[in-house]
Amino acid sequence: MTDDGTEPVRRIAEGYAFDGPALELGAVLWDGVCRADAPVRVPLATLNRHGLVAGATGTGKTKTLQLMAEQLSASGVPVFLADVKGDLSGISAPGEPNDRVRERSAEVGQEWRPAGRPAEFYALGGIGTGIPVRATVTDFGPVLLAKVLDLNPTQEQSLGLVFHYADAKGLELYDLKDLRAVVAFLVSDEGKAELKTVGGLSAATAGVILRSLTAFEQQGAGGFFGEPEFDTAELLRTAPDGRGVVSVLELPAVQDRPRLFSTFLMWLLADLFQDLPEVGDADRPKLVFFFDEAHLLFTGASKAFLESITQTVRLIRSKGVGVFFVTQTPKDVPADVLAQLGSRVQHALRAYTPEDAKALTATVRTFPKSPYDLEEVLTGLGTGEAVVTVLGESGAPTPVAAVRLRAPESLMGPVDPAALETAVRASEPYGKYARAVDRESAYEKLTAAPAAPSAPAEPGRRAEPHPEPAEPERESLVAQVVGSGVFTTLARSVGTQLGREITRSLFGTSRRRR
Repeated sequence: MTDDGTEPVRRIAEGYAFDGPALELGAVLWDGVCRADAPVRVPLATLNRHGLVAGATGTGKTKTLQLMAEQLSASGVPVFLADVKGDLSGISAPGEPNDRVRERSAEVGQEWRPAGRPAEFYALGGIGTGIPVRATVTDFGPVLLAKVLDLNPTQEQSLGLVFHYADAKGLELYDLKDLRAVVAFLVSDEGKAELKTVGGLSAATAGVILRSLTAFEQQGAGGFFGEPEFDTAELLRTAPDGRGVVSVLELPAVQDRPRLFSTFLMWLLADLFQDLPEVGDADRPKLVFFFDEAHLLFTGASKAFLESITQTVRLIRSKGVGVFFVTQTPKDVPADVLAQLGSRVQHALRAYTPEDAKALTATVRTFPKSPYDLEEVLTGLGTGEAVVTVLGESGAPTPVAAVRLRAPESLMGPVDPAALETAVRASEPYGKYARAVDRESAYEKLTAAPAAPSAPAEPGRRAEPHPEPAEPERESLVAQVVGSGVFTTLARSVGTQLGREITRSLFGTSRRRR
């Protein structure tokens, strides 16, 4: 090794000299000097092998996401971004030149040109500015819903039995009031006989689930579940000019519900997994999905939940989807998931406490051997600098490189709120998802008043006192349960037909043909 670092810098640069298309991250840092002649890149072909973007608050993780997303879009790859802080909407607008941008681009050898990217903006349940994203309760599934409701493993298993019962009996679970109606029915006097048929579900546990659902709904969470359900194929769109659309999920309005939005992100990923065909290794991914605040997904997760995450991440790469987890330190991600993340972009870490020092040591151990003193480098990195290693085109890890990252070409900050609102309302998907729909489902069936057997409802007349039009010569579901065995025969018939269409995937999400 020479004193000026020429030899190690040369070796590092050779490790990032790829033949195929690649994202340009920045230039090598050695002994505090930025080496523009040693660019650091990530091959597009290996981005479906997943990755990690980590670092302490304020070290530049968000700008790294923006830098990668805009280059992916320019390469024709759609991108999904979770915008927790509300400052990624600027990806749709050209950046503003200033002295810092000019200085950074000169240091890393970047020809900086201001440019926005085609973007769509979404919001969970329509809370905030964005196209509403909803899921039906049945498609969301019992495992993810149990995570949102903070149920223990026993309660989670019991919730799964409730879903199984609803599937078998033809009780559609579109929104939370549907699920609440089914659980309330099972613990009611009329439903006790049915509760006995749901093996392993006790009245006490059903009561706990019901109270959790009621409290959850009272917190305003009802708007996240219902119809029209978001079709995750929207995330795979490209613009007419061939650039990938950047789908930005705006989350500032639900920052106080981290468990909810992190689990919803997992639902999006799980839904993509079950819908996409196998493609194997391609020259570029179909979608790159940035999973922000990833530690929230894993905190307090059951063993079964973690196993489902691990399996989804392992298998979704063969469907052309790359996943980048974004968090503060690698220790926030379980080891089985971390082992599948081929690319690492580690921003600065702080070591102010003994716990911080342990996290720093653990982070260093996740990197291959390198000529750097990584503990020293990681605590000394500035904003917009990171330690990087990725999978090369051969599938082998590249040399560890300290990197000064490029400046994003799009606006580094939020766009004007009025402009964002205008863009949302003018977008094509807005008309499809803006208005919520409430079809007949479990709630309506279970709360319908029984029709009088001696006086069938006349066609065209409303049954009293139920305000909804009654179908001629058809009793409500509750009446059938209470009155006779007709319900058993009907439900068995409906359940048999529905059972052929509904199976549940790794997270218990619905796999009905859409």
